[in-house]
Amino acid sequence: MSKAVPDNHKQDGEISHKHGATLVGTLRKIYGQGFAAGYPPTDKLSEVMLHLNETSLSQLRRDYKTGHLDHKITNALH
Repeated sequence: MSKAVPDNHKQDGEISHKHGATLVGTLRKIYGQGFAAGYPPTDKLSEVMLHLNETSLSQLRRDYKTGHLDHKITNALH
């Protein structure tokens, strides 16, 4: 078994805990309209996190890992 699965699961939990209140609509301003496709923009990240496709998850994971997610969310809110 690859170690990446548990690491991703832990990281996903951290993202959901820290940014779970962020609206899907805000994240679409960052990642485009395809982010969390099929979910309304008023849903919170914590509500859809377990259902995101790999593309949406990898975008979040990359920005979280590099420390850019906070800044991108802050900019999208203004």
